[in-house]
Amino acid sequence: MLNLSVVLEDGARSVPEKECLVFGDLRLNYALTNAISNQVANLLVSRGIRPGDRVALACPNLPYFPFVYYGALKAGAVVVPLNVLLTPREIAYHLEDSGAKALFAFTGSPELPLGERAHEAFQQVDACETYVDLPASPGATESTIEGAETLWKAIEGQPTEFETVRTEADDTAVIIYTSGTTGRPKGAELSHNNLMMNAIGSAGMVQAHPDGRDVALVVLPLFHIFGQTVMLNAALYRQATLVLMPRFDGNEALSLMEKEGVTGFAGVPTMYWGLLNAVKDAEPGTYDLDRIAGNVVDAVSGGAALPGQLAEDFTKTFGVGIKEGYGLSETSPVVSFNNPRTGAKTGSIGRPVWGVEMKLIDADWNVQDEVGEIAVRGHCVMKGYHERPEVNAEIIKDGWFRTGDIARRDEDGFYFIVDRSKDMIIRGGFNVYPREIEEVLMTHEAVSMAAVIGIPHETHGEEIKAFVILQSGAEISAEELIAWSKERLAGYKYPREIEFRDELPMTSTGKILKRQLRD
Repeated sequence: MLNLSVVLEDGARSVPEKECLVFGDLRLNYALTNAISNQVANLLVSRGIRPGDRVALACPNLPYFPFVYYGALKAGAVVVPLNVLLTPREIAYHLEDSGAKALFAFTGSPELPLGERAHEAFQQVDACETYVDLPASPGATESTIEGAETLWKAIEGQPTEFETVRTEADDTAVIIYTSGTTGRPKGAELSHNNLMMNAIGSAGMVQAHPDGRDVALVVLPLFHIFGQTVMLNAALYRQATLVLMPRFDGNEALSLMEKEGVTGFAGVPTMYWGLLNAVKDAEPGTYDLDRIAGNVVDAVSGGAALPGQLAEDFTKTFGVGIKEGYGLSETSPVVSFNNPRTGAKTGSIGRPVWGVEMKLIDADWNVQDEVGEIAVRGHCVMKGYHERPEVNAEIIKDGWFRTGDIARRDEDGFYFIVDRSKDMIIRGGFNVYPREIEEVLMTHEAVSMAAVIGIPHETHGEEIKAFVILQSGAEISAEELIAWSKERLAGYKYPREIEFRDELPMTSTGKILKRQLRD
């Protein structure tokens, strides 16, 4: 038997009184966090959820996320984390594609009306029978979402003890949605073994504070595999204290780092940029930088390439180097890492982590010596995309998964990303896939053709730009089309720039030459 929820259960047994979750004035120890998760597990079983059933979870970095995440795993269910920026149309697609039978969603706020969007989607999917509101007011028993019940009302009277359902190492624990290479989002099935091994490996890469403290600032979205593995599962495995931050803000992050004595931080490059700018713009004496720098002993970056100058500036300011790694949703996610104990190189994504192999291949899977597409094999590789056998056959061969990323390898075995074999855009650490945006744009009656690319951006790494050919006689402004797409795509997906063209560069077979558009 192997069940990922043991990372929480073990902490509840060995350090029950230690602080597990910190959110504002709310401070929960390991015992209470585990007890509430047990109540969620009992709730799910009472509502007919059986081992292997899917439970969707739409929630930012709040205590609710681990409550439901581990509660569902304890019940033997499969967790389907959802990006909190998805539209009702997108949420409904994820529910239908995964076959989710239950949906837990945070109420949200006027700025992020997540509950309204999630409940609208829930009502469109007949197979999803249970909806639970995660209310903005702690302990609230009445929901502001019409027809919904709150978590606190739902678990009222549920036992705080639960015997974890027997699951095997290769059973699916989580389905993470990603577009993979092209097309509509696909669910990467990650097993209990995938996630446990990656969490243990990630935990082993963390440098301990000299006084033994382990306090992690969790700013990476927990619905994203980077945050889930590196900042949730790995941190709980280490029996650390997690300081939750629902939305990154440089000033707020610095305040929490100082107040809580944060020792570890993981983020995408734009977050490090935000921390440095917050320090730069602050009035003298606003933050005790000596205290912050004296506590932080570990900083990890991933999700996008880390600019060398940014890494250098961060080290000068905080006195700690940033460790850069590489991974994908399909690989649980960590594949390679720059670990100072085993060697590191600036600009590199490091070398494969323990138990993982990497090689460079061409389009026909032939091994390349210098430059090629990264292929990965090991405990981190997903079982496959949910109900996508044809795609799985194309990207997984003899246990090797082709990533779509082009890299070179130096004589010391360090890998360096040089390009993307596909057209994926990485905006602020989130993967954005042009085809999905193009398909939405082309549903507009005025649009004849659309091509989407990523263009350089100072803070987000890449920004989304669309080249559009209008229907004959049609008229619409770029601003109007951007506003229209914003209503139909998640906040990180819709194009910020639109350029109208009479024609687009194409090959003789009709394929749009996006490289020419970038040039």
